[in-house]
Amino acid sequence: MIRKHIIFYGSVQGVGFRWRAKHAAGMYSCTGWCRNEWDGSVAMEIQGEERNIDQVILSIESGRYIQIEKMDVRNIPVNEMERGFKTE
Repeated sequence: MIRKHIIFYGSVQGVGFRWRAKHAAGMYSCTGWCRNEWDGSVAMEIQGEERNIDQVILSIESGRYIQIEKMDVRNIPVNEMERGFKTE
């Protein structure tokens, strides 16, 4: 189990990004959250098995209007108490 903090840049707001993230996280048993940022990026914290996190990101990228140009990723401590995935 790992947890990542990711900032997504590109065409990521107003294109269904957060909805896809929440749906994919549920499909791949990941927990966490995502939110739109003031600069047009989307911030996400996600935890689960690394291969499942990768699948969530691939699922988000497959969105029709979503274009991820860059991601800043760092590992952070796991939150053992977290349940579910929410959008803010």
